[in-house]
Amino acid sequence: MLEGGIIPPDDPQMPSMWEVVNRTLKLNPDLNNSTDTDQIRERLSEIIGKPIDASTTIFVPFYTNFGQHIQLGKNVFINHGCTFLDLGGIVIEDDVLIGPQVCIITENHPIDPAKRKSLDLKSVTIKRNAWIGANATILPGVTVGENSIVAAGAVVAKDVPANTVVGGVPAKVIKIL
Repeated sequence: MLEGGIIPPDDPQMPSMWEVVNRTLKLNPDLNNSTDTDQIRERLSEIIGKPIDASTTIFVPFYTNFGQHIQLGKNVFINHGCTFLDLGGIVIEDDVLIGPQVCIITENHPIDPAKRKSLDLKSVTIKRNAWIGANATILPGVTVGENSIVAAGAVVAKDVPANTVVGGVPAKVIKIL
């Protein structure tokens, strides 16, 4: 999955993927009923399969379908109501700010109706010190560059260069920092 590309629904690894998805679905209620940031880190660490640094803060609710392909750096802040669909892999580097209701999506489907139940996976990377505004959507295959800002409500379908502000649907360069 982390290599990206098309995965047909009859791929022999799909049952293993569904096992992880079902495990994550069972763990999500405990995560989203957490009552403090330490408990959130502990429960999300269980979902993603690695410890989350104490400098990173996540507010619930937080949604993921797989979890094990999420990498979170140090001093990351993730606000309420975010959704990370991470089958293709999500890397969040250090010092990133993510606003409420942000969606980071690594999964798509082919346009051809005969192949539409296949998965088309591409990773997403959010580079150091980026800021993703409220209700933004980051689509499969995108890299948001270091120090960049994605404006609230933007839909990002293409890479964002470092030190750049993008906004709109689809997101376009607004300003160079």
